[in-house]
Amino acid sequence: MKKIIITRLKGILLTTSISIVSVPVLIYGGLLVKRPFRSDKQEQLFQGIVYQRDARNSPRPLMVHTVTIDLTAPGIKLLVTPGNKVDKNEFTARTTSKFVREFKLQLAINGSFFYPFRQYPPNSYPKSGDPVIVQGQVISEGKSYAPPKATSSVLCISKFLRAQIYQKRCPLGTSQGLAGREILLKEGKPAVLGGRGGENLFSPRTAVAIDKSGKTLWLIIVDGRQKFYSEGVTLAELTKIIQELGADSALNLDGGGSTTLVVANKNKLRVLNSPIQTRIPTRQRPVANHLGIYALPVENRESGVGSRESGVGSRESGVGSRESGVGSRESGKKYHH
Repeated sequence: MKKIIITRLKGILLTTSISIVSVPVLIYGGLLVKRPFRSDKQEQLFQGIVYQRDARNSPRPLMVHTVTIDLTAPGIKLLVTPGNKVDKNEFTARTTSKFVREFKLQLAINGSFFYPFRQYPPNSYPKSGDPVIVQGQVISEGKSYAPPKATSSVLCISKFLRAQIYQKRCPLGTSQGLAGREILLKEGKPAVLGGRGGENLFSPRTAVAIDKSGKTLWLIIVDGRQKFYSEGVTLAELTKIIQELGADSALNLDGGGSTTLVVANKNKLRVLNSPIQTRIPTRQRPVANHLGIYALPVENRESGVGSRESGVGSRESGVGSRESGVGSRESGKKYHH
């Protein structure tokens, strides 16, 4: 009888141990399934806004997300997250999805570098609702919420929806201003990077770019820190990806676990990339601010760009299989927090 009880207890302990190990594995596996497919896709999201996803295999597995915005299209309006008080540099951390929902936007990405910041649990910071400070100038609806910083550069949007990138500060009369850090492109050529650290790491990256007229705006997201899915890029690699677009100027924004791209359609939110907050795929980080877009729906999807997606099997012959090096469509690359 004693042996039977001991045997049963061993069985219970074994079953419990297996459950303890398997449940987190199953949860993590479920998160991996939620990520966008490793396939190429192009879709007209709204009037004047086209989304493209490139699954690349060289120089390493990469998922590159690009949103092309025609600032002259009807209904287009931009919004940078406002701070809590004018000129006080006080912001409340929120995820990109929460920003889209709160301000009833159609599209948004994460924005500026900020502090304080701690990456790993149990003391990770910020959580939603926590106070944070932006590094660099922030302007929302013509009001200044954070002052210029010598080491930052800024995406500046005029009231006439012309986009420009400036070092340190925006000109008077700017409607929206979003601080970034490194200027990546100047007049179509790679800018000299300042060597501030992290530029050679393979990281998730977020950037904005504009054409020479200031009437085309690109949002560029590269996922990272996800083995065999998308492993991130250096800043130099990110710059080459942006050059492929034909951009004139480009600015590096906060990356790493902050990198997020969200779209809203008929009140339903969709995360178009795979964020990696606290090393958990698809988990969004609460960040200090964002760049949001208002837009009108596509009038006739059947006659528009619509959605074109190539399956995973097409990666051998699609964007990811092009063999011409980092500057080619084969490359995709990355950045931080």
